[in-house]
Amino acid sequence: MFERFTQDAREIVLGAVEEARRLRHPRVGTEHLLLGMLTKPHSGAYAVLHAAGLEHDRVRAEVTKIVGGSGRILTDDDAEALKAIGIDLDAVLANVEKSLGPDSWTTPPPEHEKKGIFRRPQRGTRFGPRARKTLELSLREAIRLDQRRIGSEHILLGLIREGEGLAAQVIVGAGVSLADLRKSTETRLRSAV
Repeated sequence: MFERFTQDAREIVLGAVEEARRLRHPRVGTEHLLLGMLTKPHSGAYAVLHAAGLEHDRVRAEVTKIVGGSGRILTDDDAEALKAIGIDLDAVLANVEKSLGPDSWTTPPPEHEKKGIFRRPQRGTRFGPRARKTLELSLREAIRLDQRRIGSEHILLGLIREGEGLAAQVIVGAGVSLADLRKSTETRLRSAV
């Protein structure tokens, strides 16, 4: 499928991988694809998103607020569940950092992965199920529009069509209608042909 991606679309996917790495998230999600689109100002998806009022720094801040940016594996819901049985997750993490140093409990970026008898070498960045679905839907959107190549706009249409991932939540949370974003994206695609 990736052989059908335009250079812009490939850069967005690579940008998503980089965003996940920078945020120290173990998997690439729809939010990382959205952030990847917002780092490529020459792409059509960027133009549509920017015109809708979405900016990289604000989206990244929102993603960090919701998911976290330090590779913390447990969520706020997990912390609440542990608190209900008498375990203060923040206190545990603070003690780990005090003993082992700052960020010792976080997931290391891929380039720091160690090989060894107890650790498997990382075989590449893992895409979450919604991100994989988004990329699959981008192909379906290109086919639906009778276009041979998958561009950045098709990835955006796939993201909109998937509609349930964190990226869609962030977009709607910013006051942008997914239906309006779809119309703007399709209009841009038609004008580019």
